[in-house]
Amino acid sequence: MNIKILSTNPHLYSTKRLVEAARIRKHHVEVINHTKCDIVIEKKNPIIYYNGRKITDADAIIPRIGASVTFYGTAVVRQFEMRRVFTTTESQALVRSRDKLRSLQILSRAGLGLPRTVFTNYSRDVQKIVEEAGGAPVIIKLLEGTQGIGVILAETRKAAESVIEAFNNLQARVIVQEFIKESSGSDIRAFVVDGRVVGAMKRQAKDGEFRSNLHRGGTATVIQLTDEEETVALKAAKAMSLDIAGVDMLQSDRGPLILEVNSSPGLEGIEEATGKDIAGEIIKYIERNV
Repeated sequence: MNIKILSTNPHLYSTKRLVEAARIRKHHVEVINHTKCDIVIEKKNPIIYYNGRKITDADAIIPRIGASVTFYGTAVVRQFEMRRVFTTTESQALVRSRDKLRSLQILSRAGLGLPRTVFTNYSRDVQKIVEEAGGAPVIIKLLEGTQGIGVILAETRKAAESVIEAFNNLQARVIVQEFIKESSGSDIRAFVVDGRVVGAMKRQAKDGEFRSNLHRGGTATVIQLTDEEETVALKAAKAMSLDIAGVDMLQSDRGPLILEVNSSPGLEGIEEATGKDIAGEIIKYIERNV
């Protein structure tokens, strides 16, 4: 079949691995920079041009949409959906996953454990915000931050209040979350494909750092999920309507707590940690559905 990978950089590890996995299974695959696509909308005739060429041969797409181009990337995905092309990540699910506050509300409604989170409309009562999040230390996150950028650990009440006030003055939207001390600077990523956890790793922050992101120097090791952790990961992906997802969780005294459900999870860390062919699992998922 003809598979299009929507990616701005064909040299990224995840993009290269998906191309490799598709070719191994004898599919025709093409990397398309979705920011270079033109879409034409008319009655019952959605058209997509890429480099001046009309795309008419796609059987499936794999969106690898960066956070900075979510708006246009999802518009391109919708155009393919209008052409009845199978997508591994639906446009609406992608939009929901990129809205951190909305994601937390959806996960809360699904009955999943979360760190206590506070969001206000630039409230001046910053002391109350810190108290509602469980008191210092607290985690302060920019709503549009990714890969650990815009995430701050405020270790004292005064520090937390100062940071929140600074963001409020800048009209920057933040959420304030309780600090889960027992997680000890680590989290779990469960990689879900088509209703199954196909790989899981534990990420540990480097010394002096509380963020476990691999982009920030964290290390990853393979982990065997507990039954509860696996159930929570699958339930979170389903709640977000994501058939492919990276579910990030903290281990806490009250069970697994969801941090985030990522709609474009990277393959490098999980494949290196687990030794599994995650890219191949994604291609098999497409084969089962197209």
